[in-house]
Amino acid sequence: MKLFADTANLAEIESLLQKGVVQGVTTNPSLLAKEPKTDFYGHIQKICDLCVKYNTRVPVSVEVFATEPDKMIAQAKQIVKTIKYENINIKIPIGFEELRVIKELKKLHIPVNCTCCFTPTQLQLAALSGARYVSLFYNRLIDVGGNPERCLRQVRKFIDDANLECEIIAGSIRNPYDLQNCWDNGCHIVTAGYSVIEKATKHVKTDESVEGFMRDFSKWIS
Repeated sequence: MKLFADTANLAEIESLLQKGVVQGVTTNPSLLAKEPKTDFYGHIQKICDLCVKYNTRVPVSVEVFATEPDKMIAQAKQIVKTIKYENINIKIPIGFEELRVIKELKKLHIPVNCTCCFTPTQLQLAALSGARYVSLFYNRLIDVGGNPERCLRQVRKFIDDANLECEIIAGSIRNPYDLQNCWDNGCHIVTAGYSVIEKATKHVKTDESVEGFMRDFSKWIS
């Protein structure tokens, strides 16, 4: 079970890499758009350089912004060619024609993270087409009345039974308890934002206990 950082913010990525808590980074166009406007390739290269700096070389997922299949393939090839990093994964949204994109990129040895999935079948088809990762939008599925935990269990069994070289990522994570719920239900990887990961380290009783220890010790040491 692994944790990825779902952010394009360089300071957040560096902070999480320093702590050794994440084993990958996922980005998307919306996350990149939150950062100061800059060169797309230059920003992705800075993310990858941070991974090298902390000697991790973890998978970094970068989403195409082309919408036509052949242009997606061309753009994926350009990203891999331009970014100097050996563990770039290309995010492709699920879709019927996009399954061909996944297959073609796999033939080119370009690993794919198939994103924007909401049903078990979407995840399963992407895995069959050769996706290295398949991403379920966990809380967005809850928003429309779906059951992401059951979906994770079904897809994990499918991948294991078919012996596919594919891992499930749960994204759209909003709460610290989502991390454990995803892992408990068969998810290989959870990708979460900085604030969620930070909150996962906190508990009111932890603060209360530490404060009590320090208060008692200060009386003894004085």
